[in-house]
Amino acid sequence: MLLSGPPAGGDWDRRAEALLAAAAGASMATGARLGELRRSMAAAEMDALVVSNLTNVRYLCGFSGSAGLLVVTPDQAVLITDGRYGLQAPAEIEAAGAEVEVQVPSTAAGQMSALAALIGSAGSAGLEAEHASWAFERRLAAALSESSSVQLVPAKTLVEEIRVTKDDGELVRMAAAAAVADAALARMLDRLQPGRSTEADFALGLDTEMRRLGAQRVAFETIVAAGMNGAKPHHQPSSKVIEAGELVVIDFGATVDGYRSDMTRTICAGDPASETLAEIAAVVATSQAAGVAAVGVGSDAKDVDAACRTIISQAGFGEAFVHSTGHGVGLDVHESPAVAQRCSAKLKDRSVVTVEPGIYLEGLGGCRIEDTVVVTPSGAVPLTGAPKQLVLA
Repeated sequence: MLLSGPPAGGDWDRRAEALLAAAAGASMATGARLGELRRSMAAAEMDALVVSNLTNVRYLCGFSGSAGLLVVTPDQAVLITDGRYGLQAPAEIEAAGAEVEVQVPSTAAGQMSALAALIGSAGSAGLEAEHASWAFERRLAAALSESSSVQLVPAKTLVEEIRVTKDDGELVRMAAAAAVADAALARMLDRLQPGRSTEADFALGLDTEMRRLGAQRVAFETIVAAGMNGAKPHHQPSSKVIEAGELVVIDFGATVDGYRSDMTRTICAGDPASETLAEIAAVVATSQAAGVAAVGVGSDAKDVDAACRTIISQAGFGEAFVHSTGHGVGLDVHESPAVAQRCSAKLKDRSVVTVEPGIYLEGLGGCRIEDTVVVTPSGAVPLTGAPKQLVLA
């Protein structure tokens, strides 16, 4: 199903088309997620949960709008939204197979009153600690009747912990997003003209090709960093011309039905301009391969980071690896688990993470290589398949 690696004959476009078709026909287990959440709520002794993070709302019921609160209790789930989504919300929820009622109060005050009515008789109601603002909590407290004894309590990552493990429908959507990115890169590398193409031109071309190939949108703002700009991990594409002999860091991804991909490749038109550039490219490639090899069910996330970091440190570039090794991917491009030095998480079956070590040298340039991989009992299965060779033919 995941179709990792290069396609036969190098037909990246056809591979993307096939996976997009598979994603369109693949259902997700959305209807079962509320039951899993209710079990987590019971374990946390929580009578109600107010889900305000829109990504979590979408995950639980399929609603993709820009305004909505999902209230979950042991025997009821209600989406509160506004009139813009009076038709969209019920249709998306029905298509997702979630048992969720929709309420569309006509005013913001009415929406807060509806929320207060739903949780007012609960003993405790959780607010998503990472997402609900103090102002929201104060408005809700004011809307609750004087007779209500509900306690508003912080709820930490209840939904996010469920999101870590992906179902088949999620994985095929992420595979399609990765395949679209692979195909877009293949198209753009064929058009790269050293001495003429700029970072901004290349980034715009990637974004455009991903949309042409079937992506809804980019997964995040595309990074193209050439030459000395490569020393900045999150460089914004500029008018700088890409020259032969420079390392060019390209970090980008696509979105398919809400699910993201994330990939970085470092390329060079011709041989690297210095021995140091060639060296850091080789070290990062070795480091990234070691990190991918360390991924597996039950692996400590920090051990994956250590596998990458040790190789870079032994080569003398430890201080130039300035970020963590990776992160989870799904409906968000950055989600749990973190693949970092201080992360205590163990990798779970069917979770999706990135492995992306890098070296960044001020005044010279940088290199990063990244794959998005699925964690399985037999190790990492890459979703991103674009070739990793440094020097372009």
